[in-house]
Amino acid sequence: MTDRSEELEAGLLTLVVEVISELHPGRPVPELDRDTDLEAEAGLDSLGRVELMLRVEKRFGVSVPDEEAVGAKTPADLIRALQERGAKPVAVSTEPEARESAPTAAAAEPKQAGTLPEVLDWHANRAGERRCLTLFDDSGQGPGLDHEALRRGAAEVAAGLRERGIGPDDTVALMLPTGLDFFFAFHGVMWAGAVPVPLYPPVRASQLEDHLRRIGGVLENAGTRCFIASRETVRAGQLLRGLAAALDHVVTVPALRRGVAPADRVPRKSDDLAFLQYTSGTTGQPKGVMLTHGNLLANIRSMGQVVEASSDDHFVSWLPLYHDMGLIGACLGTLYYSIPLTLMSPLQFMARPQRWLWAIHRHRATLSAAPNFAYDLCARRLADEDVEGLDLSSWRVAFNGAEPVSPGTLESFCERFGPHGFSRRTMSPVYGLAESSVGLSFPPLDRGPWVDRVKRDTFERRGKAVPANSDDPHPRLFVACGKALPGHELRVVDDKGKPVADRVQGRLEFRGPSCTRGYFQNPAASEKLFSDDGWLDSGDLAYLDRGELFLTGRVKDLIIRGGRNYYPYEIEQAVSQIPGIRSNNVAVFASPDPDTGTERLVVVAETRETAQERLKELEQAVRDASLELLETPPEVISLVPPQSVPKTSSGKIRRPACRALFEQGRLGQRHRLGAQLLRLLGRGLPQLMRRGARRVGRGLFNLWLWLLVLIFALPLAVIMTLLPGRRLRAAVSRFGAGMLGLLSGAGPVVSGRENLPDGPCVVVCNHASYLDGFGLRAALPGSLVFVVKREIVRNPPLWWLLRRAGATPVERFDYRRSLADLEQAMARMASGERLMFFPEGTLTRAPGLQAFRVGAFMAAVRKGVPVVPVSIRGSRDMLRGFSFFVRPGRVSVTVGKPIHPDGDDWDAALKLRDQARDWILEHCGEPDLGTHTSSLMDLRKNIGL
Repeated sequence: MTDRSEELEAGLLTLVVEVISELHPGRPVPELDRDTDLEAEAGLDSLGRVELMLRVEKRFGVSVPDEEAVGAKTPADLIRALQERGAKPVAVSTEPEARESAPTAAAAEPKQAGTLPEVLDWHANRAGERRCLTLFDDSGQGPGLDHEALRRGAAEVAAGLRERGIGPDDTVALMLPTGLDFFFAFHGVMWAGAVPVPLYPPVRASQLEDHLRRIGGVLENAGTRCFIASRETVRAGQLLRGLAAALDHVVTVPALRRGVAPADRVPRKSDDLAFLQYTSGTTGQPKGVMLTHGNLLANIRSMGQVVEASSDDHFVSWLPLYHDMGLIGACLGTLYYSIPLTLMSPLQFMARPQRWLWAIHRHRATLSAAPNFAYDLCARRLADEDVEGLDLSSWRVAFNGAEPVSPGTLESFCERFGPHGFSRRTMSPVYGLAESSVGLSFPPLDRGPWVDRVKRDTFERRGKAVPANSDDPHPRLFVACGKALPGHELRVVDDKGKPVADRVQGRLEFRGPSCTRGYFQNPAASEKLFSDDGWLDSGDLAYLDRGELFLTGRVKDLIIRGGRNYYPYEIEQAVSQIPGIRSNNVAVFASPDPDTGTERLVVVAETRETAQERLKELEQAVRDASLELLETPPEVISLVPPQSVPKTSSGKIRRPACRALFEQGRLGQRHRLGAQLLRLLGRGLPQLMRRGARRVGRGLFNLWLWLLVLIFALPLAVIMTLLPGRRLRAAVSRFGAGMLGLLSGAGPVVSGRENLPDGPCVVVCNHASYLDGFGLRAALPGSLVFVVKREIVRNPPLWWLLRRAGATPVERFDYRRSLADLEQAMARMASGERLMFFPEGTLTRAPGLQAFRVGAFMAAVRKGVPVVPVSIRGSRDMLRGFSFFVRPGRVSVTVGKPIHPDGDDWDAALKLRDQARDWILEHCGEPDLGTHTSSLMDLRKNIGL
């Protein structure tokens, strides 16, 4: 390419960017080049093309014939036309500070991104072929995804969701195993502007009923309309339809992606809800933590700053994708920093824990995370031959979190794997919770664990962490979890909410940009979460030492006996070490004695032992362990079979649920799968019957509606077409539409009708359904000329009916014909008629107000008439997309005050468009699909200018 051609291209693309930014304010501009399709990719409608050509002629001083201007599909076509006419090249100037060097694949961080879909888009545009995810297999050659494949799959899932009527702010449940489909679904839901709700699949058949009832409660609370399932969980999804009233669709990822074109990304804002993270529910029914895009990105950036994350790292994870540590910490964090992620399923880890360590070895991973039990399992259960030749020297940060960290585990893991290259400085105990996205406190890099030894009696009686002497035989040991992340704060308060001194135990509170705004549809729980001065209650007990956090237990799990505070986790860990007791399957709690009313200390432990002599030995071992720690034995020791102790999705003990089973005498009971399914079906039967009744009612309504069309509307339409005079036909069509609405009960309910001028004007309305025309015709008096797409002319019967009703066509693709049609439509206003436009240009099944085309507003400024904004509500709920099945409902129409043009040029039309759209957006009750904050300079960066 010659220098002259390059300068022409740069100048022309600058003009294209200017016009696009004015037509679609703030919407991100595609990566423009010589071969960009000006209609399909750049989004230039007919009037946008006209405006572009006017600016081209003014900038380059030459005139391009109409035939060539109209026929030009790409900038390359226009460049050739300009070169043939001797156009002078124009240098493009931009401020030096606005330039941004193209990031390399190894140094990518989208610092300006405000949402997670923007992060994905940013990486796909700049390093689309860079692999971001690899699924683990033992050969090390598992399938994976690059950024572009992930974006494409997400866009296809989004298209499938939109076909099913799922739009912005709808909640979509995901019950998927670790695999590529999860990532397509999770990002696809957000790509569609909806809110994903990750759920954990059933694991224990013996607890299937309890699990699905809890999940049903989650779906009901979230108002979930769509359930994305795997082949294995589709049946579970169908069962849940009886437990969640709003659940309409149970669908797989392949079904969503089948036969659809990728959907455009729905613009979202930083403070929009990104997804709902339901708490694991150790102390009750799970609560939906609301996390915005801003919360998540603030947390990811803060964690990345502390650990000095970069795309030179490599992350290995087996953590479940429905848990915040695995989803946010591992998957979203690595996506943000473009860190390659090797991912295995939790089942792969549990089957052979050494796989985790060998994956770190094979991929020379630098980052990995796990709960304490995983480190304990590897330290105590792996044989020497399992780790022979293992090299962990590449591992620079080993996050240990998601459950209390055991000092013994830290020591045993560091000691066991030190000879394999694992540095003690690598071990990093961290603290976080869903209410703070995931991370809240991290220790300094390369420090290693800090274990605090405090006097047991003083701490248990007075809550003061007094350092213990080195010869103290039974000190309390607490692990430091670091300081608050950058931009976040921690404090410890007493029962009255007053901050306490260092090394004094109290309730841990926090605040910062990662913090949730509350629990979804749960105002009572949200109110308890926040203190009067804006701090959030973690529900944990802790103390601070010079800003360093030491967790001591959960508030609700604290056991008080004889003036001393006992902490279940310490006893559970001690009992778990007893041979014959299943590790991490022990629950300790207090329960009232039904005879005396006093509190009993209860230890429930799982074991596979069945012989009575052996069980007695285990009971004595449990009693001895408790005596050694607490100087008092438990009143009740209950040894139960495996899978009896209830757990959360992340493997934490659900002590309140275990206590409830113990008090009901149901601990260790086996529940047959068939009986559980029958109970679930019985529980869901009333909801399924209500669904069936609604379907019958809708069927009868549609039968009545079509009878009305055949008996009343169709004959009246024929009569209307035969009548002379537009005003008479308009009156008859309005009478017919009104009667049809009255007889069907659909309305419309009209407000603001007095705002409609008597004279000519341009009426613009959002387009939600094919019922809109009927509703507007019934609601608005007088002659109303509907501007329709010219493709309707190809359907002679329909076009005859619409033309006789006063419609006029406008071409959308042939630019010369489009201008001629618009002129013809404007001529109708000379006789005092009103033009009726749907400026979105089309409709979709999913709710949302799309960007407005400028034609209606150019007609208004050219003729000097006002624009009347009108909003219509309810029609989409009655008739979605291209369906013929109408739901009972009622349409409402609101007429706004006329907006008069301020000038007669392009800028006046754009101003008029924005004012009308803002009013309609405020009144239509649907989310905004047409705006996205971005400066013109940012748009220029996208094309490298």
